[in-house]
Amino acid sequence: MTYRLVRRLVAFAVIGVAGLPDAATAQGLPGGFVYLRDLDPSIVQDMRYATVNNFVGRVLDGYEAGECIVTRKVGLALKQVQQDLKPRGLSLKVYDCYRPQRAVDDMYAWAQDGNETAAQHRYNPKMRKADLFRLGYIARRSGHSTGKAVDLTLVQQPLKRVAPFDPRADYGDCTADVSRRAPDNSIDMGTGYDCSDERAHTASRTITPQQRRWRETLVAAMARHGFINYRLEWWHFSLPGIGREAYDFPIARR
Repeated sequence: MTYRLVRRLVAFAVIGVAGLPDAATAQGLPGGFVYLRDLDPSIVQDMRYATVNNFVGRVLDGYEAGECIVTRKVGLALKQVQQDLKPRGLSLKVYDCYRPQRAVDDMYAWAQDGNETAAQHRYNPKMRKADLFRLGYIARRSGHSTGKAVDLTLVQQPLKRVAPFDPRADYGDCTADVSRRAPDNSIDMGTGYDCSDERAHTASRTITPQQRRWRETLVAAMARHGFINYRLEWWHFSLPGIGREAYDFPIARR
């Protein structure tokens, strides 16, 4: 092979690499966003708003796939939390990550439609759904839409097998004993996920000492890597320092 030919081949290779899109662009995501599975596939995902197993009772607008999308900074921090938990036989389980603005709008429309159902009251047993915004359980603008917020919990390894969710079943509300709530293989934190009730406040004194210790374990593990908990929801954490722009791209299949 001649020297001139070698130089031409090297030049083509450099141009080819330079022309490749970055990982986020290749996946159809805005710059800075990634699929969590690409950073840490060991983190369990149970993306509730892509299913009927949530307080609205249907798939929310913009959730085309049950995938956790986060900013790379958040994803790398979650990976560090997961590495800390593994030696203790624990794992993170995410319920929601990036949330399109259209899904936030969908929640607001649902809360204002005046239709109260028994299934919905499993998540807010003591109030009308129209009160959820006034009391701070749902907002018109969400940190989830910026990619900086995540909803998550802890699970023990190996994962417990539980029955699939049955939308026709007569489950107890989110404050009931874990044996009566909708099936979930996560550690019992005193309430189910997305429970709009004082019992779900992170520092609630109405839960058992063991449930309180598990909440403290989760908060401490997340705080060690910069996450701040939202006091009304033991499962909600955000990473300060991320941009405030709300995004509205749909959650598509990875």
